[in-house]
Amino acid sequence: MSQPPLTARTQAKAERRGVLLQSAATLFAQRGFNGVSIEDLGAAAGVSGPAVYRHFNGKQALLGALLVEVSEDLLAGGRAVLTATLENGPSLRALIAFHVDFALCKPDVIRVQDRDFDSLPDAERGAVRSLQRAYVELWVEVLGRLFPDRPIAVRRVQAHAVFGLINSTPHSVQLHGHPEATARSVLENMAWAALMGV
Repeated sequence: MSQPPLTARTQAKAERRGVLLQSAATLFAQRGFNGVSIEDLGAAAGVSGPAVYRHFNGKQALLGALLVEVSEDLLAGGRAVLTATLENGPSLRALIAFHVDFALCKPDVIRVQDRDFDSLPDAERGAVRSLQRAYVELWVEVLGRLFPDRPIAVRRVQAHAVFGLINSTPHSVQLHGHPEATARSVLENMAWAALMGV
């Protein structure tokens, strides 16, 4: 069933929500969840503090929406990659490229996830964990097709290790001023080499 067309008001509301999520990612990454107020979030998005409540029930709900939605996007993107690339080697390379792109485009969200995950409400924390487990299993499945003799526990450890490598590197790469194309190539090659080893 097709969605009804967006009205100007609905579209403006969706855009404002998106701006709030982006502002939250930036501010939470800079100051930490506890160092940001509703007024700070509103000001960064160009609205008053109380106007934030038209979109979210509070700061914790905003954090929950930010991390759940990015986890949903990550899983959906990973699935789309595997649907588009059916051969195992190219599938793994495409997954690596997809995750590198995610890390380079969303370093603030990664920083928020690492530091403020425990500030999530229980339901959102469970949702994020479930979505991220499903994303890991995409990698485990592809690695299993490439290396059928490799134990599943080893494949999971490798996937998590590669996520750690990719997710942490953009912060130091950006600080040292490397061009993004160079950072992308280095990250993709390092991840590939890590996954090819035992």
